[in-house]
Amino acid sequence: MKIISAFSVIAGLVAGLQVAAAGDLTGTITLKGTPPPEKEITQIKDDANCGKLHTEAVKTRFYVVGAKGELADVLVTLKGLSGKSTGASAEPAMIDQKGCEYIPYVMAVQTGQKIVVKNSDPVMHNIHPTPAVAGNEEINKAQMPGGADLSLSFPTAENFLRIKCDVHPWMFSYVTVVDHPYFAVSGKDGSFTIKNVPPGKYTLVAMHRKAAAAGVEKEIEVTADGAKADFTLEAK
Repeated sequence: MKIISAFSVIAGLVAGLQVAAAGDLTGTITLKGTPPPEKEITQIKDDANCGKLHTEAVKTRFYVVGAKGELADVLVTLKGLSGKSTGASAEPAMIDQKGCEYIPYVMAVQTGQKIVVKNSDPVMHNIHPTPAVAGNEEINKAQMPGGADLSLSFPTAENFLRIKCDVHPWMFSYVTVVDHPYFAVSGKDGSFTIKNVPPGKYTLVAMHRKAAAAGVEKEIEVTADGAKADFTLEAK
């Protein structure tokens, strides 16, 4: 019994050291050039129910760019790590319908991770994922104002899986499904953080729906102290 206990302690210490050795991968995404101007979504203003939810004009969100070119909504992920998803035990992600828009516009989850869809609007919406990859189910569910949350989950990796609302045809959200936990989406300041990356050499990919839909790659090495990798994408 003492021998078994000793082995258990050693195994626990080794596991703890392995976790401690993982580092955070950080960076910033910058946009080079001037993106096309965003267009007003006049359908919202013209809609009797949705129009009164806004006091200002609502525009498209193709490029969310800061004053110094900081680019949001860029998916950053490690390449070649499929089959390592922890989505079944991950915290649920959330999509809200607010002001007749999907929030967030761009997000990422793991395969098998639960996505909770809320309706914070006083109008009916419907949730209509339109996947392009086999294995991910296309569904179409109505959601009344104040109605119960809906739940989505996708078992297969897919980039920028589109979710739309057929009631309000300007409403879109794009969900990238990743088969491992090593990814992030850049914020409004262009920054991203991928936590607890095991030490090693990797290919890091940055994808943006308009500026880099096919992805831009960079070779990196992560140590116990982490790593830093910045990307510059060009406006198109």
